Amino acid sequence: MADVSQRFNQEVYKIAVSLIRTFDERVSSIPDILKLTLGEPDFNTPEHVKQSGMTAIEQNFSHYSGMAGLADVREAASLFLKTKYQLDYDHQSEVLVTIGATEAISASLLATLEPGDKVLLPAPIYPGYEPIITLAHATPIYLDTTDNDFVLAPEVLEAALEEHGDQVKAVILNYPSNPTGVVYTREEVKALADVLKKYPVFVISDEIYSELTYDEPHVSIAEYLRDQTIVINGLSKSHAMTGWRIGFIFAPANLTAEIIKVHQYLVTAASTISQKAAVRALVEGINDAEVMKADYRARRDFLFEKMTGLGFDIAKPSGAFYLFAKIPAGFDQDSMAFCVDLAEKNQLAIIPGIAFGPEAEGYVRLSYAASMENLEEAMDRLTDYVTNHQ
Repeated sequence: MADVSQRFNQEVYKIAVSLIRTFDERVSSIPDILKLTLGEPDFNTPEHVKQSGMTAIEQNFSHYSGMAGLADVREAASLFLKTKYQLDYDHQSEVLVTIGATEAISASLLATLEPGDKVLLPAPIYPGYEPIITLAHATPIYLDTTDNDFVLAPEVLEAALEEHGDQVKAVILNYPSNPTGVVYTREEVKALADVLKKYPVFVISDEIYSELTYDEPHVSIAEYLRDQTIVINGLSKSHAMTGWRIGFIFAPANLTAEIIKVHQYLVTAASTISQKAAVRALVEGINDAEVMKADYRARRDFLFEKMTGLGFDIAKPSGAFYLFAKIPAGFDQDSMAFCVDLAEKNQLAIIPGIAFGPEAEGYVRLSYAASMENLEEAMDRLTDYVTNHQ
């Protein structure tokens, strides 16, 4: 029988399943393991949103929507962005409904990138971008932010744009950030926009955690750089709707008209039932994230105090639901070895920093999308580990 196993797109052999997922699976079989690994809200979808989904099923919203999504959900999404972030997008020509933010990322990158292009990414960064960049035969260029509390400095960005010249096709921003929880201030966003407006590059701004900021409101770079920016957002984090798979692309009409081609051939359209539930989430549930935010803020403060007391160096996060902590001196600075040892000896699973790139080596990420009871137990286990391994 002929062997076709080595005849895939050669770029496929260069990518792998996310280290976050593989590590989570690796430790899941450990008895009594307590996991603070995955970025999924521990809250359930609000009841009124679930009811809207059930009503959609009963009313037979089980057929395809148009490629861009239902008009009412696009209108609701447009109104949501205008109300929350002072952004104006025409729902008929500048909004696409996607299968979560993940498909929005894929469609945006595949629509914009060509072989030989380069994409600038502030690092450490969520590992979901590089594989799509690689599949598009483009090259990721990482800009180390560890010396600036994980904030991309405008002078670092400009230096990279000058160094790589016309080969730079896009810049990816992710804030509030996964894995660091960093939120960019209005001044920081404007400073980046002032640099980017001088260069003909796409700005792909992944703002999926925009509703989860704790110290000051989220500011989208599209407020300053609309013509170049592709805004990605969705309901997974803001409304605890990860399984509903509803994301959005907001972009000028001339950009949206090209991205929708890729979107259509990737997925045809988002689930109509999920879209009907999304309308309820975006309109009646416009402030549903507030309840979760209050709990997340309390959890953040609890973990920050406990872990800094144990010797972890942490840039206090102002958004999302992650703590990104530098492993204390005296421990194995190989983050994978540290996390495996912690899981095996104290049944606590956290993500090794290396999952977010070489710039993140020596760090670990904890998700505080977990109950306070579980977080208290986690800190007891971490305290025991640190105390008994010094």
